[in-house]
Amino acid sequence: MRRPLIIGNWKMKLGRSESLSLARELKRQLAGVYAGPEVMVCPSMPFVSQVMEALQGSVVGVGCQDLSFQEPGAFTGGVSAEQLKELQVRCCILGHSERREFFQETDELVAAKLRATFRVGLQPVVCFGESEGVRLQGRTESFVSGQIHAVLEGLHAPQAAAVVLAYEPIWAIGTGKSAQPEDAEAVHRLVRGILKERFGDEVSKSVRILYGGSVTPDNIAEYMQRENIDGALVGGASLQAESFRRIIEYQ
Repeated sequence: MRRPLIIGNWKMKLGRSESLSLARELKRQLAGVYAGPEVMVCPSMPFVSQVMEALQGSVVGVGCQDLSFQEPGAFTGGVSAEQLKELQVRCCILGHSERREFFQETDELVAAKLRATFRVGLQPVVCFGESEGVRLQGRTESFVSGQIHAVLEGLHAPQAAAVVLAYEPIWAIGTGKSAQPEDAEAVHRLVRGILKERFGDEVSKSVRILYGGSVTPDNIAEYMQRENIDGALVGGASLQAESFRRIIEYQ
């Protein structure tokens, strides 16, 4: 059975004091006996170590929002998978739509970053999803299939089984709009079918596929009731401890 996973993506929205305050409040609110989903937060890179220290002893793991695909070397401004592994980061978000849109990241670059996580055993969280234009044209299925096939190209089954996928329809990110649970489920089911076709039934059943896109405490339960939705990648609602805790405790 796939254990649900809830990830808070803090993006570039919080400074040092805000990040530490949020981390400490999350630790306080989630203290005690815990048997819920796996939980991670991804703060801005400068504060990863400090947030990790603030969350020490809690159920919340710490990840990061991006990495460089290159091995350590003369790449000014880059952060390698090896450096992140040394920090004991738990996961890394790859190919978020904001990276694709504002930094022109291609499927090929996302795939290269994915391979970098395999070098060090870092948990990859690979994002995919269509724009509103693509959806209105009725091309969601073909577009998503293309993204998934591109990022999985060249992987063998154990590698594919280690990937977390996150469906984030671009039109639902930070807009207040969200995909209807049945529509999100249809995309997740499509992706699971691609995994089965390429890597077999066992891999298909083991990979966790998250939903992201205006996830709130009020709609999370509807998504989690669906067979192929295994958790959420949460943006704005993860920036307040109370709302994020309510998402984590969706049952």
